[in-house]
Amino acid sequence: MTSFYPGPSEVYSRIPRYVQEAHQAGVLSMNHRSAACMALVKQTIAELKKKLRIPKSYTILFLSSATECWEVLAQSLVAESSTHLYNGAFGKKWLTYTQALKPATAVPFHHETELPVAAYPGDVLCITHNETSNGTQVSMQLLKQLRQQNPKALLAIDATSSMAGVALDFSLGDVWFASVQKCFGLPAGLSVMVCSPRARARVQELNERQHYNSLRSQIQFMEKFQTTHTPNVLGIYLLYRVLQDLELIRVVSKRVHQQAAAWYGLLDQTKILQPFIKNKQVRSQTVVVVTANPRQIKQVKTRARKAGLLVGEGYGELNDTTFRIANFPAIKPGEIKKLMTLLKKLPAAR
Repeated sequence: MTSFYPGPSEVYSRIPRYVQEAHQAGVLSMNHRSAACMALVKQTIAELKKKLRIPKSYTILFLSSATECWEVLAQSLVAESSTHLYNGAFGKKWLTYTQALKPATAVPFHHETELPVAAYPGDVLCITHNETSNGTQVSMQLLKQLRQQNPKALLAIDATSSMAGVALDFSLGDVWFASVQKCFGLPAGLSVMVCSPRARARVQELNERQHYNSLRSQIQFMEKFQTTHTPNVLGIYLLYRVLQDLELIRVVSKRVHQQAAAWYGLLDQTKILQPFIKNKQVRSQTVVVVTANPRQIKQVKTRARKAGLLVGEGYGELNDTTFRIANFPAIKPGEIKKLMTLLKKLPAAR
């Protein structure tokens, strides 16, 4: 079964071989304070910076998930309050997690409109770069304008379903984070957080140390290429091996954009299925959300499963009227062609 679910999604086909390598090399029982583990972390960070074009001055941390990142940022980065700009379910969830810990202002906007650029209150502005629930994406140009309008605020950006799939300008944000079970093509259980020098300065200023995963402690431990906790060592090893084989992000991003154009072109030609997002300026390149009537949606999912293809359920209130297609780098062109052919031949539901 090939998974087009937008996370956890299809992993790179080389993963089983990498796991076997890890077992043979003793990675599965590696002491996380050992010189070998510190070397692995150092090498992985170097590969991340090289392949994704992350500035050398930025610090990379390893956590368990993007959800943990939401909570850690509220704990350790927000001094007084944050402002959350969102147009979908995951951006709203991030707001809810933050409000449980710190004051946070909601700025919802419609999924067919671009991110509203203005001067906002709060120490931290929180943006979901790629909204997995509805298939929208924020352009780098809008992030640049938002940064210009809010020079004193830190920008925290959830790039869970876009990092390692599309080219990101990390200099436009102070904290970027993503789970690896999407565009990284890895099993779940690890997340990557990228912190700018401005973010590190804020963390040091606030000096919050009340939690095992406080950013102050995490950054200090990472100076020795260690974590505050026993990390997912296998996950870090698999990330390292995938990155070693990965092309530079500009190459990966070009391929993903070409595939996205093919997906949207196909949908524009069908009579039954349509892109959920009509505004081409805000369409996601990595998560394609398709809309139709509930009977047709059910028909697609059934036919796809019989063909050995798993498409993503619609999320939340969109469950009955949409399905989602992961356009992630790990999914092979042949499998993409197979699903495209199936959708082209889909008969009208009766």
